[in-house]
Amino acid sequence: MPTIRVLSDRVANQIAAGEVIERPVAVVKELVENSIDAGATRVEVEFREGGKSYIRVEDNGYGMAPDAALLSLERHATSKIRETADLDTIASFGFRGEALPSIASVSRFTLRTRAEGSEHGTEITVNGGKLLDRKECGMPVGTVIEVAQLFNSVPARRKFLKATSTETAHISYNCRLIALAHPKLAFRLTENGRVVFQSPACETLGDRIGEIWGKRMVGDLIPVEAQDKEKGLRLTGLTAKPGVGRSTRRELVTLVNRRPVDSRTLGFAVLDAYHGRIQKGRYPPAFLFLEIDARAVDVNVHPAKREVRFRNEGEVRRFVLEAVTKALEQFEGVKATAPKPAPRPEIKPIPQLAPTIPKPTLPVKPTAPKAAPPIPAPQVAKLPQAALIPPAPAPEKAVAKQKDWECLRLFKKRLALFETSRGLVLLDLRRADQRVRFERILAGSAAGESPRQTLLLPIPLELEPLAAEALERQQKFLRTHGFEIEAFGRNFYRVESVPDWLRMEDAEVFIRDLIDLLRQRGKSVGTVVWEQIAQLAVKDSYRSGDALNTEQAERLAGELLGCDNPHTAPDGKATFTEVSWKEWDRRLGGE
Repeated sequence: MPTIRVLSDRVANQIAAGEVIERPVAVVKELVENSIDAGATRVEVEFREGGKSYIRVEDNGYGMAPDAALLSLERHATSKIRETADLDTIASFGFRGEALPSIASVSRFTLRTRAEGSEHGTEITVNGGKLLDRKECGMPVGTVIEVAQLFNSVPARRKFLKATSTETAHISYNCRLIALAHPKLAFRLTENGRVVFQSPACETLGDRIGEIWGKRMVGDLIPVEAQDKEKGLRLTGLTAKPGVGRSTRRELVTLVNRRPVDSRTLGFAVLDAYHGRIQKGRYPPAFLFLEIDARAVDVNVHPAKREVRFRNEGEVRRFVLEAVTKALEQFEGVKATAPKPAPRPEIKPIPQLAPTIPKPTLPVKPTAPKAAPPIPAPQVAKLPQAALIPPAPAPEKAVAKQKDWECLRLFKKRLALFETSRGLVLLDLRRADQRVRFERILAGSAAGESPRQTLLLPIPLELEPLAAEALERQQKFLRTHGFEIEAFGRNFYRVESVPDWLRMEDAEVFIRDLIDLLRQRGKSVGTVVWEQIAQLAVKDSYRSGDALNTEQAERLAGELLGCDNPHTAPDGKATFTEVSWKEWDRRLGGE
């Protein structure tokens, strides 16, 4: 039987590192949280190669005396809790005393720190958990920590790290969340010598969001403020106006006692408040701060402190749902009673730019409510219907198949009943329209150059730095497929032209979703990505408010039958169902 032994501190720290330090972003998060707990008003983060080769976090906090600096590298050494009962009232961000020794055990670690009143600072160097050097150094009050060659002593863990672009995205996103949580903290993030974002101390949350996500984002938000003193709950922040949505949850940010967290309770409460106010499958951007008694929430659920557990989940969910719903209802009430603005003067088309475009298959109207834009809506030169795909002549095989299809009746603005020589067909107009558009977009992509429409008034586009980087990286790809997006300042762009299959009123939202998709895919763009783009473009191409007559339904049916895959929509759902005359005879008992 193997002998039972107590693990060495070095091995124990490396095991703890596997729980606390999963990837480079965890190093950044733990170190910045320590800086905030140390009373810092300025924090600088620098990293290289996604944090795998180098991370530096510098602050102007309290700093540490020489003995305290050495003690901080001992496991479970902390100044933030003393007794077990302290875990029920945690007010600091870092509290376990595992971060520094765990990081030092799997990297080349250098700590320089100086406390107020000390004549000099202290520098400590550790490699793979082994203390190499301790000496005096000159430096201002505060702390600087450098982490190099992360996971150099555990190569098995290093090989499981993601691509540099992925690790970079995680660090950048989490630093934004930390900066958001503390608007009065001056923050700078630098990657490979280039400043990713820099924000001075801000007076308001809106100012901070404008610095990080762009001032245009702030214009799409409304304030939320609610309090229940009896239950010890308070919710503040900003949330999206009705109709404003994103393709991912990345901008639906919830914080509990200023700690960014992943919480299904809070996330679903916000989404429920937007039911009927936003398109299905979209997510409202929101930046919401929940303040709650520390005894009513457990922040010690996850080793990396990403998740929290509420003592009373239902009570918190109802409070957040009611607070956000009330803010949305108040905005809708004010908007409904506001005087209507004077009509904008008509923009005359430029004759020489106006191409001849056949009558579109489906006249489409926007249904989702939209916030009034702060700038004039973009116009296309004499292209009132250019947002729709011009119907191409149906192939001869489709004519042969569809020539005896006769539309008998339309139902619920979405279904059409056809009589054919074979039987009765019930066609889903939305799915049929999606299939037709999907294949035309792919056909244009395969041709190499997508037809484009030039905007008379370019669409201004302000992006956060990571999105701007993704856009710059994929400019060639975008131009090939009909998008002309020109730089017009730092993280600010103008959309000059878009593909002719893209609806004008959907252009800005679609481009933002497209950039998110390209950012997620990194450098791997190609046929698969373009299929995803086409699916994104046709997802809401047909809406229940669209008016359709029987003639248009018959034309759509013909175009559908000319497709390579007419039986399903791009999402795999059936476009139509058919019951033959023989089946009717069987069901009715014969002639």
